[in-house]
Amino acid sequence: MTPDLLSSDKVIITAAITGGIHGKEANPHIPISPEEQAQAARACYDAGASVLHLHVRGKDGMNTPDLAVYNKAVRLIGESCPLIRQIGNGIGARLDEQWNIVHPTLEQRLNLLNIDPAPEMHTINAGTFEFRTRYGGITFENPMSFNEAYVRGCRERGFVVEIEVYDLGHIANAREMLDSGVLRPPLHFSIVLGILGGAAATPANLLRMVELLPEGSSWQVVTVGKYHLRTEVLAMAMGGNVRTGMEDTLHYGQGEPVKSNAQLVERMARLAREMGREPATVEEARRMLGLPAGKGA
Repeated sequence: MTPDLLSSDKVIITAAITGGIHGKEANPHIPISPEEQAQAARACYDAGASVLHLHVRGKDGMNTPDLAVYNKAVRLIGESCPLIRQIGNGIGARLDEQWNIVHPTLEQRLNLLNIDPAPEMHTINAGTFEFRTRYGGITFENPMSFNEAYVRGCRERGFVVEIEVYDLGHIANAREMLDSGVLRPPLHFSIVLGILGGAAATPANLLRMVELLPEGSSWQVVTVGKYHLRTEVLAMAMGGNVRTGMEDTLHYGQGEPVKSNAQLVERMARLAREMGREPATVEEARRMLGLPAGKGA
């Protein structure tokens, strides 16, 4: 698949508002509670986002697989705005009392399919790799059997799947699931760059990974860290979609902490327009992603 410059005049902006690693100790403006997340979602919608990528936290501020928290957050976000709600399948790790990293089980992650009210989208992570953070490294387990079960569960419930790929081998895994009929076109990819243990955030890596995607796929770039802005701009110039938010960056500029998720979304919307592309509305994004029309459409 060769990158098609400006193949679409619409760009889907996804807001990843909380994330699965850092909390308010890293930036006090990260929304943690379902109420804070609903407020952030509304602000991101007003700023130009059309998709909301969600991880939730327990009362202790740490990541949790508790469906009661997911249910509340998804419901409140849906009441606050019409953003497409997308569940991050990884959930996010916790730290125990000895500061050891504890990752949720595959069974707990599979249970995300039972969130009620049901969100519109879920993600899968297309391969196992060592995920390294400032707290240490952990093997992020994403076996093919688990992903196949998750995709089938999404299909049975009518959820759209977004495939997160962190290196070239993950694209090969997705192609294998496509060839076997587990995944069905059209496919939607997140190309994740800048994670320690995955592909570095370089133009060469982005170009090569886009080239390897199955024909007809849509894609966005997710860039974690200091190269967030420049890689997002490159993706928009290539005709791709983008994700921004405090999951991916805690700084608006060098030495300048992010004040809100909406601040990051506003910047992407402005840059898209300056490139001659318009942020997709929620209904436009629903059509682009193969979702049915929303309420009131």
